[in-house]
Amino acid sequence: ITALPDTELVAGVYVRVLEERETVGGALLEVSRNFFVQTGDGTVCYYGEDVDIYANGAIVSHDGAWRAGVSGATPGIFMPATPAAGQAFEQEVAPGIAQDRVTIKAVGETTVVPLGSYSNTIRFAETTPLEPGAKSTKVYASGVGPLVDDIVRLTSVTP
Repeated sequence: ITALPDTELVAGVYVRVLEERETVGGALLEVSRNFFVQTGDGTVCYYGEDVDIYANGAIVSHDGAWRAGVSGATPGIFMPATPAAGQAFEQEVAPGIAQDRVTIKAVGETTVVPLGSYSNTIRFAETTPLEPGAKSTKVYASGVGPLVDDIVRLTSVTP
């Protein structure tokens, strides 16, 4: 994940662009350009993502792409300004495309990943009505970002 110097206008709001690249065995599977903005109170809102899905080095689809302000999609909350256990909110609000819902399960835990040990983390449970029964666990650390995404663990940070 790379925070790009780019900003983009989405639903009338200038958002920061974060690029996420997913590879397996060196082969590019997906490139997503995610759109975020932080409100005055510190809440981080999610305004959508452009998605390129690859197969054999070529783009084969844009599944999962959405933008606030298009086809009924609205911004979601990625991280509340003051996270607390029990809070629940929608991160992705794009009917029929991306509808992630999150419940904060714990705040203040210590989480150990290959890169090190982090205190005061935030643990989420994520679900979506688009995949009934599917559930993932994510853990975030302030100033670092994602530490855990189900079985994936943070191993390095590139400046």
